[in-house]
Amino acid sequence: MAIKIGKKIVGYQVQKQSNVKAETPSLKVTPLQMNESIKRPDFLLGSTYKIKPPVSDHAMYITINDIILNEDTDHEKRLPYEVFINSKSMEHFQWVIALTRVISAVFRKGGDITFLIEELSSVYDPNGGYYKKGGVYMPSLVAEISSVIEKHLKTIGLIKSEDLSDTTKQILAEKKAQFEQANEPASSPQEESNPFPANASLCKKCHNKSVIVMDGCKTCLNCGDSKCG
Repeated sequence: MAIKIGKKIVGYQVQKQSNVKAETPSLKVTPLQMNESIKRPDFLLGSTYKIKPPVSDHAMYITINDIILNEDTDHEKRLPYEVFINSKSMEHFQWVIALTRVISAVFRKGGDITFLIEELSSVYDPNGGYYKKGGVYMPSLVAEISSVIEKHLKTIGLIKSEDLSDTTKQILAEKKAQFEQANEPASSPQEESNPFPANASLCKKCHNKSVIVMDGCKTCLNCGDSKCG
C-alpha cells in the first residue's frame, strides 16, 4: 500500500527485523491428519508382541508400525500405520494375511480407529474360545489379536487406560484375602499363572476368571465390576 508523504524528509531510520515480524500477520498452519495420500516413510517406529494361543501349534508375533505426524510441533502425534503377523504355523496363513491388510488399510484411512477393538473382540470361534495364561478368556484368536491392538493403542495414547484407584485396589485385595481364607484350604497352593481364586467365575466385562460371591454380591477382583441381588 503506497503512502503519500506531504512533508520534506529530514531524516530516516532502518526498521528493526523484530518490528517487521510483529507487524506481519501470523499464518495459521493446519496440522496434518492421517489420510490415504500420505506416503510410507523409509523409517517407522515398531513394536512387536508375542502371543501363544492354544489353538495354534506355534507362537504368533504381531508387529505394529507407527508413523509420526507433525513432528517437532505442538501437534505431534504417533499413529499406527501398518500391522504384520508372523508365525511358523501355516494353518491360519490366508485369513491372517487378509486380516492384517484390512487393518492396515483402516489405519491409513485415518479418523477414529478405536472401533476396530470392539468389532474384532466380538468375533467368536464356533468351536469355543480359550483361556490365556492368567485366566483371561478369549472368545477367538481374532479377539486376542484385537487385545494386542488395544494394548498398543493404549501404549501410544490413543486409548486412555482406565486404571483402578488405589482405594479400589485395596478394597479388592481385602475381599480377595477374605474369600480365600473362607473358601480355600491353607494346604492347597494356588497356581502362579492365575492370581485369582481357583473357583472364581468369568467376568463378562473384562473376561477374567476373577468373579467371587461375597455377602450376596458378585464382585470382579480384576476390574471391580459388582452386582448384587
